[in-house]
Amino acid sequence: MENRGQKYHRERIGEALREEIGALVEGELGDPRIGLVSVSEVHLEGGSRTARVFVVAAGDETEAEQSIAGLNAARGYIRHELTRRLGVRQAPELIFVLDRSEKYGGRIEELLHRIQKRKR
Repeated sequence: MENRGQKYHRERIGEALREEIGALVEGELGDPRIGLVSVSEVHLEGGSRTARVFVVAAGDETEAEQSIAGLNAARGYIRHELTRRLGVRQAPELIFVLDRSEKYGGRIEELLHRIQKRKR
């Protein structure tokens, strides 16, 4: 069981990672495969050794997959910049995951509206 202080520390580091990775993705990466991408959330796992970076990509499914491929190609540069900017000895291993929660949320809203119409 993780104590409250460790959990709070991990959440603060996750938020700092989200902000820095978001700034890097928006302004400094020149890979043409990376389209309009924003970082929605970062989850630290395994004693802060790995971080799942959830990103929202604009466009269709193929453009989103290309953006993820571009981010994976720039993973080493992003980790290097994180160690420099955050002043940590070692940045966590980054795993980029496409965040589809907005898409699922829209679908759930649509289904709820259909159910309400049937009840009337």
